Amino acid sequence: MKSLKLQAAMFCLIMLTAVLVPINAKADSWNKSTKLTFNEPVEVPGMVLEPGTYWFQLADSDSNRNIVQIWSADRMQLLKTILAIPDYRLHPTGDTVIKFDERPSGSPEAIQAWFYPGDNFGQEFVYPKARATELAQEVQQPVLEMRDEQVAASAPALEQTPVKAVQPTGEEIEIAEVVAAEEVLPTTASPLPLLALVGVLSLGAGLVLRRSLASNVA
Repeated sequence: MKSLKLQAAMFCLIMLTAVLVPINAKADSWNKSTKLTFNEPVEVPGMVLEPGTYWFQLADSDSNRNIVQIWSADRMQLLKTILAIPDYRLHPTGDTVIKFDERPSGSPEAIQAWFYPGDNFGQEFVYPKARATELAQEVQQPVLEMRDEQVAASAPALEQTPVKAVQPTGEEIEIAEVVAAEEVLPTTASPLPLLALVGVLSLGAGLVLRRSLASNVA
Protein backbone atom coordinates (compact mmCIF):
# COMPACT_ATOMS: atom_id res chain seq x y z
CA MET A 1 0.00 0.00 0.00
CA LYS A 2 2.86 2.38 0.83
CA SER A 3 4.39 1.64 -2.59
CA LEU A 4 1.09 2.44 -4.25
CA LYS A 5 0.77 5.78 -2.46
CA LEU A 6 4.38 6.66 -3.29
CA GLN A 7 3.85 5.98 -7.00
CA ALA A 8 0.68 8.09 -7.03
CA ALA A 9 2.42 10.96 -5.22
CA MET A 10 5.36 10.88 -7.63
CA PHE A 11 3.08 10.92 -10.65
CA CYS A 12 1.11 13.87 -9.28
CA LEU A 13 4.39 15.75 -8.77
CA ILE A 14 5.42 15.04 -12.37
CA MET A 15 2.02 16.19 -13.62
CA LEU A 16 2.22 19.44 -11.59
CA THR A 17 5.72 20.14 -12.93
CA ALA A 18 4.61 19.57 -16.51
CA VAL A 19 1.77 22.06 -16.08
CA LEU A 20 3.79 24.78 -14.32
CA VAL A 21 6.99 24.82 -16.39
CA PRO A 22 5.49 26.62 -19.43
CA ILE A 23 3.99 29.28 -17.12
CA ASN A 24 7.26 29.98 -15.32
CA ALA A 25 9.18 30.07 -18.61
CA LYS A 26 7.20 33.16 -19.66
CA ALA A 27 7.34 35.01 -16.35
CA ASP A 28 10.25 37.19 -17.50
CA SER A 29 8.26 38.46 -20.51
CA TRP A 30 5.33 39.78 -18.44
CA ASN A 31 5.78 43.41 -19.55
CA LYS A 32 7.14 42.54 -23.05
CA SER A 33 10.02 44.98 -22.52
CA THR A 34 11.64 45.66 -25.91
CA LYS A 35 14.57 47.87 -26.87
CA LEU A 36 13.96 49.62 -30.21
CA THR A 37 16.20 51.92 -32.23
CA PHE A 38 14.80 54.17 -34.95
CA ASN A 39 17.00 55.77 -37.60
CA GLU A 40 14.28 58.23 -38.61
CA PRO A 41 11.49 60.05 -36.73
CA VAL A 42 8.42 57.91 -36.06
CA GLU A 43 5.00 58.98 -34.87
CA VAL A 44 3.13 57.42 -31.96
CA PRO A 45 -0.17 58.68 -30.51
CA GLY A 46 0.42 62.15 -29.12
CA MET A 47 4.05 62.69 -30.15
CA VAL A 48 6.84 62.10 -32.65
CA LEU A 49 9.85 60.09 -31.48
CA GLU A 50 13.12 61.51 -32.74
CA PRO A 51 15.77 59.11 -34.11
CA GLY A 52 17.26 57.17 -31.23
CA THR A 53 16.76 54.26 -28.84
CA TYR A 54 13.64 53.66 -26.77
CA TRP A 55 12.11 50.97 -24.58
CA PHE A 56 8.57 49.76 -25.31
CA GLN A 57 6.76 47.80 -22.61
CA LEU A 58 3.30 47.03 -21.28
CA ALA A 59 2.10 48.90 -18.21
CA ASP A 60 2.14 46.83 -15.04
CA SER A 61 -1.60 46.16 -14.87
CA ASP A 62 -3.48 42.93 -14.24
CA SER A 63 -6.77 44.30 -15.55
CA ASN A 64 -5.59 45.69 -18.89
CA ARG A 65 -2.73 44.21 -20.91
CA ASN A 66 -3.10 46.76 -23.71
CA ILE A 67 -1.49 49.88 -22.23
CA VAL A 68 1.91 50.56 -23.83
CA GLN A 69 4.59 52.69 -22.19
CA ILE A 70 7.53 54.23 -24.06
CA TRP A 71 10.66 54.93 -22.00
CA SER A 72 13.91 56.74 -22.75
CA ALA A 73 17.06 54.79 -23.67
CA ASP A 74 18.29 54.81 -20.05
CA ARG A 75 14.80 53.81 -18.83
CA MET A 76 14.77 56.76 -16.46
CA GLN A 77 12.06 58.84 -18.17
CA LEU A 78 8.55 57.75 -19.13
CA LEU A 79 7.91 59.53 -22.43
CA LYS A 80 4.44 58.34 -23.36
CA THR A 81 1.62 56.08 -22.21
CA ILE A 82 -0.47 54.75 -25.08
CA LEU A 83 -3.82 53.00 -25.28
CA ALA A 84 -3.95 50.00 -27.60
CA ILE A 85 -6.20 47.07 -28.51
CA PRO A 86 -5.15 43.48 -29.26
CA ASP A 87 -3.93 42.91 -32.82
CA TYR A 88 -3.80 39.27 -33.91
CA ARG A 89 -1.39 37.64 -36.36
CA LEU A 90 -1.58 34.07 -37.59
CA HIS A 91 2.16 33.39 -37.84
CA PRO A 92 4.37 34.74 -35.01
CA THR A 93 8.03 35.43 -35.69
CA GLY A 94 11.09 35.29 -33.46
CA ASP A 95 11.76 39.00 -33.93
CA THR A 96 10.08 42.20 -32.80
CA VAL A 97 7.72 43.48 -35.50
CA ILE A 98 6.61 47.09 -35.91
CA LYS A 99 3.79 47.77 -38.37
CA PHE A 100 3.60 51.27 -39.86
CA ASP A 101 0.72 53.09 -41.51
CA GLU A 102 1.45 54.27 -45.02
CA ARG A 103 2.29 57.95 -45.01
CA PRO A 104 2.84 60.69 -47.60
CA SER A 105 6.44 61.28 -48.62
CA GLY A 106 8.34 63.48 -46.16
CA SER A 107 6.12 62.70 -43.17
CA PRO A 108 7.25 60.58 -40.20
CA GLU A 109 5.90 57.05 -40.37
CA ALA A 110 3.12 56.39 -37.85
CA ILE A 111 3.35 53.20 -35.81
CA GLN A 112 0.21 51.13 -36.23
CA ALA A 113 1.08 48.06 -34.16
CA TRP A 114 3.85 46.41 -32.12
CA PHE A 115 4.38 42.64 -31.81
CA TYR A 116 6.60 41.03 -29.20
CA PRO A 117 8.74 38.08 -30.46
CA GLY A 118 6.83 34.80 -30.53
CA ASP A 119 3.44 36.33 -29.66
CA ASN A 120 0.25 35.89 -31.69
CA PHE A 121 -1.14 39.04 -30.11
CA GLY A 122 0.35 42.49 -30.50
CA GLN A 123 -0.70 46.02 -29.62
CA GLU A 124 -2.52 48.19 -32.17
CA PHE A 125 -2.15 51.85 -31.18
CA VAL A 126 -5.15 54.14 -30.69
CA TYR A 127 -4.68 57.72 -31.91
CA PRO A 128 -6.44 60.86 -30.66
CA LYS A 129 -9.53 61.63 -32.71
CA ALA A 130 -8.20 64.64 -34.62
CA ARG A 131 -5.00 62.86 -35.64
CA ALA A 132 -6.82 59.60 -36.37
CA THR A 133 -9.11 61.46 -38.79
CA GLU A 134 -6.09 62.88 -40.63
CA LEU A 135 -4.40 59.48 -40.81
CA ALA A 136 -7.59 57.83 -42.08
CA GLN A 137 -7.78 60.36 -44.91
CA GLU A 138 -4.10 59.87 -45.76
CA VAL A 139 -4.13 56.05 -45.80
CA GLN A 140 -7.75 55.74 -46.99
CA GLN A 141 -8.70 53.20 -44.38
CA PRO A 142 -10.22 53.26 -40.88
CA VAL A 143 -7.96 54.24 -37.97
CA LEU A 144 -8.57 53.57 -34.27
CA GLU A 145 -9.47 56.68 -32.29
CA MET A 146 -10.17 57.97 -28.79
CA ARG A 147 -11.13 61.36 -27.40
CA ASP A 148 -8.42 63.98 -27.90
CA GLU A 149 -8.29 64.94 -24.23
CA GLN A 150 -7.54 61.34 -23.22
CA VAL A 151 -4.22 61.17 -25.07
CA ALA A 152 -2.37 62.58 -22.05
CA ALA A 153 -4.18 60.40 -19.50
CA SER A 154 -2.41 58.04 -17.12
CA ALA A 155 -2.58 54.27 -17.44
CA PRO A 156 -5.50 53.83 -14.96
CA ALA A 157 -7.55 56.46 -16.79
CA LEU A 158 -6.79 54.94 -20.19
CA GLU A 159 -8.19 51.61 -19.04
CA GLN A 160 -11.67 53.20 -19.00
CA THR A 161 -11.33 55.04 -22.31
CA PRO A 162 -13.82 53.99 -25.04
CA VAL A 163 -12.26 53.19 -28.41
CA LYS A 164 -13.88 53.59 -31.83
CA ALA A 165 -12.61 53.92 -35.39
CA VAL A 166 -12.88 56.75 -37.87
CA GLN A 167 -13.45 56.36 -41.60
CA PRO A 168 -11.61 58.42 -44.27
CA THR A 169 -14.90 60.35 -44.57
CA GLY A 170 -14.72 61.32 -40.89
CA GLU A 171 -17.58 59.00 -39.91
CA GLU A 172 -17.18 57.19 -36.59
CA ILE A 173 -17.78 53.45 -36.55
CA GLU A 174 -17.51 50.66 -34.01
CA ILE A 175 -14.31 48.60 -33.80
CA ALA A 176 -16.29 45.45 -34.66
CA GLU A 177 -16.86 46.90 -38.13
CA VAL A 178 -13.11 47.26 -38.68
CA VAL A 179 -11.60 44.15 -37.14
CA ALA A 180 -12.60 40.91 -38.86
CA ALA A 181 -14.58 38.58 -36.62
CA GLU A 182 -12.12 35.73 -37.07
CA GLU A 183 -9.29 37.93 -35.75
CA VAL A 184 -11.08 39.03 -32.58
CA LEU A 185 -9.89 36.46 -30.03
CA PRO A 186 -9.83 36.59 -26.22
CA THR A 187 -6.94 38.56 -24.75
CA THR A 188 -6.11 35.63 -22.48
CA ALA A 189 -4.80 32.31 -23.70
CA SER A 190 -7.31 29.50 -24.16
CA PRO A 191 -7.31 26.90 -21.35
CA LEU A 192 -8.12 24.06 -23.77
CA PRO A 193 -4.52 22.92 -24.40
CA LEU A 194 -3.86 22.91 -20.65
CA LEU A 195 -7.03 20.94 -19.96
CA ALA A 196 -6.10 18.44 -22.65
CA LEU A 197 -2.67 17.99 -21.06
CA VAL A 198 -4.18 17.46 -17.63
CA GLY A 199 -6.63 14.93 -19.12
CA VAL A 200 -3.85 12.93 -20.73
CA LEU A 201 -1.76 12.97 -17.56
CA SER A 202 -4.76 11.94 -15.47
CA LEU A 203 -5.39 9.02 -17.81
CA GLY A 204 -1.76 8.00 -17.37
CA ALA A 205 -2.11 8.24 -13.61
CA GLY A 206 -5.14 5.95 -13.77
CA LEU A 207 -3.23 3.35 -15.74
CA VAL A 208 -0.33 3.46 -13.27
CA LEU A 209 -2.67 2.95 -10.33
CA ARG A 210 -4.53 0.17 -12.12
CA ARG A 211 -1.32 -1.72 -12.84
CA SER A 212 -0.14 -1.21 -9.26
CA LEU A 213 -3.40 -2.61 -7.91
CA ALA A 214 -3.19 -5.58 -10.27
CA SER A 215 0.36 -6.27 -9.06
CA ASN A 216 -0.71 -6.14 -5.41
CA VAL A 217 -3.61 -8.52 -6.06
CA ALA A 218 -1.33 -10.96 -7.89
